[in-house]
Amino acid sequence: MAREGAAEPGRRRARLRVGVTGSRLGRLIAGLNILALLILIGGALTLNEIRQGLVQTRVDSLTAEGQTFTNLIARAATRGDPEPELDVGRAADIVQALALTRNQRIRLFDRDHHVLIDSYILAGQIEERPLPPASQPGRFTWRWPWEPPAAVVEAKRHARAVADLEREVGRAMQGDLQAEVRRSDSGDRLISVSMPIQRVQAVLGVVTLDAAGVDQIVAAQRAALVPFILIAIAVTLGSGLVLNQWVAQPIMRLAHAADSVRLSRVRTMSLPDLAERQDEVGDLTRSLEAMTAAQSARMDAIEHFAADVSHEIKNPLTSMRSAVETLELAPTPQAQERLLPILKKDVDRLDRLITDISNASRLDAELSRETPRAVDLGRLLTDLAGLYAATRRPEEADVVYAGPPGGEGLAVSGREGPLGQVFRNLIDNARSFSPPGGAVRLTVSRTGRGGVSVAVDDDGPGLPPENLESVFERFYTQRPKSSGAARSGGGASSSGHSGLGLSIARQIVEAHGGAIRAENRLEGGRVCGARFVVDLPLAGG
Repeated sequence: MAREGAAEPGRRRARLRVGVTGSRLGRLIAGLNILALLILIGGALTLNEIRQGLVQTRVDSLTAEGQTFTNLIARAATRGDPEPELDVGRAADIVQALALTRNQRIRLFDRDHHVLIDSYILAGQIEERPLPPASQPGRFTWRWPWEPPAAVVEAKRHARAVADLEREVGRAMQGDLQAEVRRSDSGDRLISVSMPIQRVQAVLGVVTLDAAGVDQIVAAQRAALVPFILIAIAVTLGSGLVLNQWVAQPIMRLAHAADSVRLSRVRTMSLPDLAERQDEVGDLTRSLEAMTAAQSARMDAIEHFAADVSHEIKNPLTSMRSAVETLELAPTPQAQERLLPILKKDVDRLDRLITDISNASRLDAELSRETPRAVDLGRLLTDLAGLYAATRRPEEADVVYAGPPGGEGLAVSGREGPLGQVFRNLIDNARSFSPPGGAVRLTVSRTGRGGVSVAVDDDGPGLPPENLESVFERFYTQRPKSSGAARSGGGASSSGHSGLGLSIARQIVEAHGGAIRAENRLEGGRVCGARFVVDLPLAGG
C-alpha cells in the first residue's frame, strides 16, 4: 500500500506534464470552442466565396455588354479617316437602343473625360441621392462635437465619387479594360466596368457601365450568415451547458462533500459516480476520497494510540502506587529500602515511555517539515557503526557495517534524520536481544526492482514465526527471560522498553515509499538470530 501511495503522486505529476493533450476536460473545452469557431469561419469563407463569385459574374456580364457597346460604337458611330472621331448622335442611338436594364447606367466619355452620353438622361431618369433629414423648427438635433454637418459629408462623398470615376476613366483611356467596385454619390457600392473605344490604334473615348446591387449581394450574404451564427451560438450555449453539467456541478458536489467533512458531519467522502470518471474531475474525486480516508484512518489511529498510551501508562503508575502504599506500611527501614529500586525502575520506565510517545506523536510533523534530499545509505550506516563502536560498553554487542562503502550509488530520496532514527531503532532492538560478545551486522545492497535493501542481523534467539508481523505493532514487546521479562509477559512497560521503536521505524519507512519486514536467520535448519530488512526506492527511481 505504501508503494502504491508513493507511486500515485508520480502518475498525477505525469498527467499534469502532458498539458491539454492529456486532459480529457481540456480536450472537451478546446474542441467545443473550436467547433463554434469553425462553424463561423466556415460559413464566412463559404459565403465570401459566393459573394466573390456573384460579383465576378456581374463583372463578366458587364464586360460582355461593354464589349458589345464599344464594338458597335467603334464600327457604326465613328467617322473620318485617317483621324477618326465619334459620331455622338449615332452613339446615342446605340446606347438608347441597347440600355434596357433600369439599374444599369451607361456613360460615354470623350478624350477630355467629358460625358457625351448618359443613359439616365436619355431615358429621362433622375439620379437619386438620399437627402439629409429635415430639421424641425424648435427641435434640437444632437450631433457629436467632432461630427461634421450632413452637407459637408454629402459634399465629400460626391467629390470622392467623382474622383474615383475620373481615375477609372483615365486608366481606361490608356487602352486597358478597368473593372472595380467603387462608391456612388449616395455611398452605395457599384460594380463599374470602363472600356476604351478604339478604331485602329486611336482611343476615341471610354464607355463606362455602372451596375448597382453590390449592397444587395452583401445584405444577402449577411442574411445567409445568420444561420451559421445561430448554430455557433447554439453550439456555444450547448458547450456551456455541457461544461456546467460535467465540470461545474461535479465540482460543486465535491465542495459540498468537502464542507461536510470539514464540519465533521461525516468522516469520509464517497462519490462513486464521480470517482469512476476518467478525467480530471475523477482524479480530483479519487484524491479527495483518498485524502479523507487517510484522515479518517489517522483519526482512528490517534484514538487507538490514545487508548494504548492510557493503558501503558497505567501499568507503571499502578506499580508505583502499590510501592508507595507498601512503603508506608513497611515495618523496618530495610523493607522500605527494598521498595526504592522498584520505584526508581518504574520512574525510569515511565520517563522512557513518555519520551517515546512524544517522539511518535511528533513524527508526522517532522517528516512534513524536512525537505527530502539524496541520502547515501553507505555513508549513513558507516557513521552509525562508528558511533556505536565509540560508545560501546564491554557487555554490549558490537555493531559492524559490512559494506559497501559510501559513494557507491546507493542513495535514496528522503530525510536523513528520520532514516537515521529507523536504523538506530533497529540496531538498539538487535543489541538488546544479542548475547554478550555477539554482533549486529549491517549490510546494504541494490535490489532488482530499482531499490536499495538494508539488512540488520543479530545473534539473538530470533522471533516466533507467528509474531513476525506483530513486532511492528505499538507497545508490543516479547522477550526471553534472560532479558528481564517472561516471553509470555505483559506489556511494554514490564521489559524496560516502550514497544514503540519498531512501530516508529515502520511509520518512517512507509512515509519514504518503502517497506520493512522481519524474518529469522537460519543455519542448518536452526534459528541463529533475527533479521530486519528495510527496502527503499533509489533516488530518482
